Amino acid sequence: MTSEAQSVNLLGLNLQELEDLAARCGQPRYRGRQIYHGIYVRRVRDISTFTDLSRDFRETLASQQSILYPKVEREFRSRDGAVRYLFRLADDQRIETVYMPEEERTTLCLSSQVGCALDCRFCFTALLGSRRNLTAGEIIGQALAVTTAQNVPRGARLNLVFMGMGEPLLNLPQVAKAVVILADPRGVGIPLRRITVSTVGILPRLEELALVNARPKLAISLNASHDEQRSAIMPINRKYPLADLLRVCRAYPLRPWEHLTFEYVLLDGVNDADDDARRVVDLLRDLRAKVNLIPYNSGPNLPYRAPKFERVVAFQKILTERHIPTFIRISRGQDIFAACGQLSLEGMDARPSAA
Repeated sequence: MTSEAQSVNLLGLNLQELEDLAARCGQPRYRGRQIYHGIYVRRVRDISTFTDLSRDFRETLASQQSILYPKVEREFRSRDGAVRYLFRLADDQRIETVYMPEEERTTLCLSSQVGCALDCRFCFTALLGSRRNLTAGEIIGQALAVTTAQNVPRGARLNLVFMGMGEPLLNLPQVAKAVVILADPRGVGIPLRRITVSTVGILPRLEELALVNARPKLAISLNASHDEQRSAIMPINRKYPLADLLRVCRAYPLRPWEHLTFEYVLLDGVNDADDDARRVVDLLRDLRAKVNLIPYNSGPNLPYRAPKFERVVAFQKILTERHIPTFIRISRGQDIFAACGQLSLEGMDARPSAA
């Protein structure tokens, strides 16, 4: 571990923390605001280039602090334009982040943990197990590192989705702190409408999320139409069964412009029958909700496969005919194992070669 990694990382500190830091160094509190602006707006990475700070203050900061982004270890480029970034963190743990450019917007898929503890049977990240939570700085660092590498300017139409490695609500304090800085117009400046947190439904944390001021949009990983089915592919359902999950969802305080999103990964012969679709309609009745249907993204070591596209369309039709907005989402980056549910650090040598 480098001496830079052992210093305090300024990335991830909020405005008050940076103002407090300036005050502890004998500086006016507004110096903290200048540092905040430099890190998140100007994207300064070298403390010596804070030219609006005195030389003595810069030297004091540099002796104890750094501005440390996750290190890009490898890039994997898809034929469809998506890029999977393998990042190495200061303690040599690794995470993955996905860049997905489209004609009118860009989406970044961020990780919130190293690995994941939830053991969803169809998810490759589950094969890693749980390693640790990410800090707010490591979360924000993914966004800044990728947008810098891809020359995405501040103010561009950028969507952030917490759908990478990990369960965001099991790291809610750091995720919420990161979202505040990401959404702050004086910070990274990405509107809350363009930030989405995806969860399997950790009910106590869902109730906490409902109370935060800077609240991102919410997506629920449903993936099944009844408890027996969901428990078989998502063991967390034994602790938080569908009736309890839907009760919390119905109480969730949606803003006037907002819908709950339910994600439904379609597994051939497992959860894709017409009866499943009709049960999903019953589950979501009276909810202001939309559904994203995601044909399964397969790979080695797991037995599932995607249904035929005609089956996906038939499933969608049953929901839309019953007035549930339903969209088919074909995941980007399947050829580089960057698609939904595919992020995993094992077997890297067997993956496509880096660009």
